[in-house]
Amino acid sequence: MPKALFCLPLIASLLMALSTNADDTPRSKKNGQASKSENDRFVRLLKDKAGKAVALQTSTTRYTRKEGASELVVDLIGVVHIGEQKYYDQLNKQFVQYDALLYELVAPEGTRIVKGQKRGGFNPISGLQNGMKSMLGLEFQLDHIEYSRKNFVHADMSPTEMAKSMSENEESVAKMFFKAIGSSMAMQGQSSGLSDVKLMSAVLSGDKARLRRVMASQMQNMDQALVMFNGKEGSTIITHRNAKCFEILDREIKLGKKKIGVFYGAGHLADMEKRLLGKKYKMTAGKQTWYTAWNLK
Repeated sequence: MPKALFCLPLIASLLMALSTNADDTPRSKKNGQASKSENDRFVRLLKDKAGKAVALQTSTTRYTRKEGASELVVDLIGVVHIGEQKYYDQLNKQFVQYDALLYELVAPEGTRIVKGQKRGGFNPISGLQNGMKSMLGLEFQLDHIEYSRKNFVHADMSPTEMAKSMSENEESVAKMFFKAIGSSMAMQGQSSGLSDVKLMSAVLSGDKARLRRVMASQMQNMDQALVMFNGKEGSTIITHRNAKCFEILDREIKLGKKKIGVFYGAGHLADMEKRLLGKKYKMTAGKQTWYTAWNLK
């Protein structure tokens, strides 16, 4: 169950990619800049002067608040769960600077992941991960992030907590999956057919860079994909897990931590930013740094 729930954002994005491609994404009016849409605050497609996508990027955004003579710093660190090894190496170097690094993982409290550790067994989710890694020439996050570091703090639901939240919110993994399938079919019905041809052509070509370009626009639209999973009160996968994460954030702040990183899927960060800028935390958004997850050249 943890693996399936951890990868639902990826599943949603991949299903949506079956009905569109990067050419359908609104282009920036200014050459040489990242494409602009309502979804690119924390994940974006970077384009060259000719308007061609050259990179899928995620951001680290800093939020600050004065506390007397000191300052509280919270960095929201977005990630896509499949990316280049260099991308995860850069993130590992960044994580050293924090007093506490809060991370996403639906797992029992106290679970520690050892980088490169083989995870036994086979299921459809692991099959999907390995298939996408192979087709796109990328790596899986859990294989390269150094979760064993002392400053890493688990800040997510346990499988039991998540199952309870989903039940109370009238959600289920099956409902989520079929909503994603239904959305993909509806989008296919609206398409001209050209997108499907381009996607199939990219798959059959064996050109990893070409296939990445087709898929990248849907990774940019993760927040749109995740909206379909809402239950009667938001969604467990975003709203309720974020609430759990911020309970841990409150605990770490009370323990005196002054520089905290929150390392979560990029689709979570819009909701997290609203919380940090709201009445409770009253933080101010500052510097934003971008990292290339997928090279699309």
